[in-house]
Amino acid sequence: MARREINVFSVSFLDCIFCGFGAVVLLFVIINARERTEHSQQDKDQSAEEALLQRELFEGQKDLIVVRNSLETTEEEAVRTEGLSREVLKLLEETREQLARYEHSTLAKEEHINKLKSDLASLEEDYKRLKAAASASAEGGNKVKSFSGSGDRQYLTGVKMGGKRILVLLDASASMLGRQVVDVIIRRNLSDATKKASPKWKQAVATVDWMTSQFPAGSRFQIYTFNETATPLLPSAAGRWMDASDPALLGDVMTALRDVVPRNGTSLHRALNVIEEMETPPDNLFLLIDSLPTMGERKGLGKKISAKRRLRHAKSAIKKLPSGLPVNVILFPMEGDPMASSMYWRVAVRSRGSFFSPSEDWP
Repeated sequence: MARREINVFSVSFLDCIFCGFGAVVLLFVIINARERTEHSQQDKDQSAEEALLQRELFEGQKDLIVVRNSLETTEEEAVRTEGLSREVLKLLEETREQLARYEHSTLAKEEHINKLKSDLASLEEDYKRLKAAASASAEGGNKVKSFSGSGDRQYLTGVKMGGKRILVLLDASASMLGRQVVDVIIRRNLSDATKKASPKWKQAVATVDWMTSQFPAGSRFQIYTFNETATPLLPSAAGRWMDASDPALLGDVMTALRDVVPRNGTSLHRALNVIEEMETPPDNLFLLIDSLPTMGERKGLGKKISAKRRLRHAKSAIKKLPSGLPVNVILFPMEGDPMASSMYWRVAVRSRGSFFSPSEDWP
């Protein structure tokens, strides 16, 4: 019997080899699947983290925009504040220059002021004679409303509230905030309530209140305030005459006047234009003012205006007055404007009106 030949690569050996190879392939498949799962989870985590970072970046950009806007607003306010500071410093410097000029006024001006004082003393004598000649009916009995001033003293004014159509023009410019230039500069930058509480303006309001109590019964009246424009106290009655016998109407007028805030420059042209706007011309005019006008029909381009130019504006405006109309001037003197007194006094005398410059505690 022939011997069987021995073969190393038998079927059993091949089975073992393939089983080992299959185990290796299975292990590789399991490991690869696990790695894919881990990579997928890592991708999800990274996507979530990326979304969170993008959200935080967006919020940061919004905060940055807010901060930039706040910075721009702060810079604008700083620029405005710096501009206002420069303007105030410039005004203070101009005021110092004006005060220096006033302190070194010439002898001619002093003589002119002394002459004006002499004229005023003469006028006071005329006031006394006019007061003594006034009838009892003019003292009382025909007044629609009463007026009670501060104190018990009575003043001789020489101002008679006559006429059938009485027009009152009240200066409501910034200069009515004080009797000195420095006071005006300080108060015009304060609140409206502080402006209305200025002693000079309160005196002007009290003067109008006194005048309304002196209107003759049966007369008609109109009251305008003026600065760079002229405005009626009651806009609904613009250009029309109101009944001076109506106490309620007089009360409404005074209520409206107490809400007026002095501001801006002075145009006597605009004030006297009111005469032409009335339905019928007045037969008695009362002008309450403190100084020569600072502008004509139109506002000038420069910030400064000389005394000669202001005098020209005043003379030009006075030409608008109709002949035969009495002009009664109540002057609240302003520092540094000596020509105003003589100018308005001449207007009152030539028109057969009156001129009155009250003391600080009148009426």
